[in-house]
Parts: sequence; structure tokens; C-alpha cells
Amino acid sequence: MSVGQALPELATVPWRARTDARWLRRWQRLWHAWTLLYTIPFLAAGIGMILLAPIAAPVALVAAAHAWIIPELYAARGATVARPKGPRGEHAESVAQGLLGDLLGHDERELQRRTGLALERGELGVWLVGEAGALLFVPGGRYVHCFCVQGTDDDLPPSDRIAHLLLALRVDEEGFATVANHAFAGAPWRVRRRLPKPMRPALDEARRAAR
Repeated sequence: MSVGQALPELATVPWRARTDARWLRRWQRLWHAWTLLYTIPFLAAGIGMILLAPIAAPVALVAAAHAWIIPELYAARGATVARPKGPRGEHAESVAQGLLGDLLGHDERELQRRTGLALERGELGVWLVGEAGALLFVPGGRYVHCFCVQGTDDDLPPSDRIAHLLLALRVDEEGFATVANHAFAGAPWRVRRRLPKPMRPALDEARRAAR
């Protein structure tokens, strides 16, 4: 996939360590630990209130709701990188869609047209590239990493944005992940439920490919 070049955008983030498989595993563990730190205190407080005073059950339910909502909010932030950003450059979108299709295989082209996400297999895992970022399913498919990419031209049609990100990913996969902002790491089902239904088959396909 990579052609052995380095993205010039790496010069804008010299303080970041280059993202590789080891970096991804470390962040998986950190996000998992953060999730436990957020949820366990609320769950323990809720159980403790019920044991000490059953009449406090409504308050305990509020604590349990917080334990559920906080991880969901982080997953929603991760899903944002893949959500469509609305029509732009509509007059050029049909041409951009054709150019993007030339970069994809037959199955990937059909998947992108149905879901708006381009599937790309890389050394770090299986990617789903959207117009504002990408999702990375690491080998095994148990974790997904969400990367947000700031656009340099917000007026580009969606397919042009996807094509630009896809080409950058192919040039330097690790560099692409380094330059992008890491928004979330966790269970794919948390991200899937936060995406529009038409986009969910792309996540299912990427997870199967990662397995």
C-alpha cells in the first residue's frame, strides 16, 4: 500500500511519535482504562446506595445512566469523523465520484457508493476513509480507532475529500495516522450505533476483513 514516502504534513506535528502497531495497542489499553475509571465509580456508587438505602434506587439509576452515557459520548465523538458533512460542490460531485471510483476495486467502489466510506486494507489494519477522517479496525476486529483529519479546502465535494485522504493513506499509512487527530479507541459496536444506518454495512465489512 505505502510507496515508501513520508507525508510532508508530518513536519507540522514534530512532537508526535510516529504511529505504529505498538502505539495503537498502547492507546487501546489507555482508552480501556479510562472507560473503566469513568464507569466503575458510578456503578459502585449506585450499588452502594441501593445496599445502604433501597429508597435511593432512583438516584442509583441516575448513577448507572452516567456510567453508560460517558463512554457513549466518547464513541459519538469518534463516529463524527465518518459521518457525512452535508452536500458541497454538488456541481462537481459526479466527476469526483468517478475519479474516486478509479482508485477503488470493484467491491470497494460499490461499498463506497452505498455507504459513503472507502475501504482500504493496510499494514496497520483495515481502514474506512470518509470525508473528514478515517476509522481503523486493527487485526482481529475487536478495536476500532477513529482519526479526524482537518480539511484544507472545505469547499471540495465529498468524493474529492475522500480521494485526497485515501491517496495520503496510501503514500504513508503510519504518517497519515500520525498527522490525524486520534478521537476514540474502543469497541466497534459503540461507533456503529452512532452512525446513520446506511453507513453501518461498511463497518460490518471492515470488521469482517480485519478478522
